[in-house]
Amino acid sequence: QVELVESGGGLVQAGGSLKLSCVASGRVFTYDSMNMGWYRQAPGNQRELVARITRGFATNYADSVKGRFTISRDNAKKTVFLQMNSLKPEDTAVYYCKADLNGNDYWGQGTQVTVSS
Repeated sequence: QVELVESGGGLVQAGGSLKLSCVASGRVFTYDSMNMGWYRQAPGNQRELVARITRGFATNYADSVKGRFTISRDNAKKTVFLQMNSLKPEDTAVYYCKADLNGNDYWGQGTQVTVSS
């Protein structure tokens, strides 16, 4: 079992920045083998992929965040980060961390990000 805990959300004005963190615990001896991702869900919308980083450190981003968000990971700290710059009101959502390992998905509880105009 893998447990994920997100932090770093909050209220920020448009154009501002936030950095989200997601720390893994539990079966952390397998962390290096996990692909990690950040997803978000706004009210009334489906959960969508924001950014993903593989165990080999390859990254991909949703078109809506390219050039503004950066995903990174620190395997020694069992942590994945999401640096969010130039935030827009449409980035407002609950942000979730996900780990996938051998076909099994593990989710965090989410952290709220609210961007005011």
